[in-house]
Amino acid sequence: MGLRSDFIWGAATAAIQIEGAGQEGGRSLSNWDVFSEIPGAIKGGDSPLEGVDHYRRMRSDVMLMKELGIRAYRFSISWPRILPQGTGEVNQDGLRFYNELVDTLLEVGITPYVTLYHWDLPYNLHLQGGFLNPAMPSWMENYAKVVVDALSDRVSNWITLNEPQCFLGLAYKDAVHAPGWRLSDREMALAVHNTLLCHGKILHVIRTFAKTKAKVAFVQATPFTSVPVTEKDIEAARDRQFMLSDSFANSGVLYTDAIYRGKYPDEYLSRYQDILPVITDDDMRLISAPLDYFGLNLYGGDFVQRGVDGKPVVVPRIKGYARTALDWDVRPEIMYWTLKFCYERYRVPILVTENGMSGNDWIHVDGHIHDADRIDFLHRYLKCMRSAVDDGVDIRGYFHWSLFDNFEWSLGFAERFGLVFVDYVTGERTIKDSGYWYRDIVKSNGLSL
Repeated sequence: MGLRSDFIWGAATAAIQIEGAGQEGGRSLSNWDVFSEIPGAIKGGDSPLEGVDHYRRMRSDVMLMKELGIRAYRFSISWPRILPQGTGEVNQDGLRFYNELVDTLLEVGITPYVTLYHWDLPYNLHLQGGFLNPAMPSWMENYAKVVVDALSDRVSNWITLNEPQCFLGLAYKDAVHAPGWRLSDREMALAVHNTLLCHGKILHVIRTFAKTKAKVAFVQATPFTSVPVTEKDIEAARDRQFMLSDSFANSGVLYTDAIYRGKYPDEYLSRYQDILPVITDDDMRLISAPLDYFGLNLYGGDFVQRGVDGKPVVVPRIKGYARTALDWDVRPEIMYWTLKFCYERYRVPILVTENGMSGNDWIHVDGHIHDADRIDFLHRYLKCMRSAVDDGVDIRGYFHWSLFDNFEWSLGFAERFGLVFVDYVTGERTIKDSGYWYRDIVKSNGLSL
């Protein structure tokens, strides 16, 4: 079958990971800026305030994108740069930056894909409880209106939220990400519902106020990404893919069932009925309004088989199995099975909104970055994605994570995911071998795989 002629090939970033200029241009502090002040919270004592200087290097960075041949660029908006207090007065310098970014992308033929929320919350809103505050959906709605009004005459592709199982589960329950809290299940259930209402409010704003015909996605990672060991284990892998964990806010199915099926999983409603917030029919109608895409971020996964008790069992990691620099399993088969499972369950066209690996990259003596491991990784994953397409999975696009080496959350600048190497001291950019390899894949629309 092959990939569609209009298949979207792109790369992705997030504002707080690359922009830097954290206290310039009218930007205020974010939750991550302040979290990084906690001793030991970020590896190496790093801070996102410095980023990789994209704010100042934006135009030359776009020229690098053009050199790489990517056709689409997924980036996020920094809420603290647009509304320094989270609400109220708009920072015109912040809007000017994103207007210029969009214009520069369009000038060189790159389609912008805008993510409204990729984890950087204005610190002032964090002080008011963040996603625990019932006003959060209204705050998010107001913020979305500002951005949509400014950019939607040129931007037609939108993403509401990125990976709530991370910005809630890892941040409000596991204390690994900003703000580093450990909340009760009752509080987590409230945060989950407020977050989904935020998604619904953003979607409503886009559908109501966008100046061009909009296509919208919600982006979810899949914490229980599963590959069947044999054909007899397919149903076991599928079951695990959509399981609800005891730490329910980390469960992707909690969000995707609410959004794409219009209801929370039955197990969630029954097991936690005594601590759930009030959930109305109007809430669920808002949350489950139709979307154009199902966005998936895919990295590693597990082999799964059916246990003697009938439940899914994860096969222990095989000694010597390929792993990335971050110690994530190299599991290209997820690009077949996870995409297949999700498409069969939700029947919405899929965008692979993130996929990539952290590598031990450095500049070699010849001045180049020879990241053969990343090329092999991408080759395997993309071939499996193409196999899913051949078997009828409606996949519309692929975005490599990341365009640049950047601030990798609690790991600081210790990991390198980029197609472009960044010298964290000088800021100098160098396209890696994988970047040129990816350029050829894009040029051939995947036929050279």
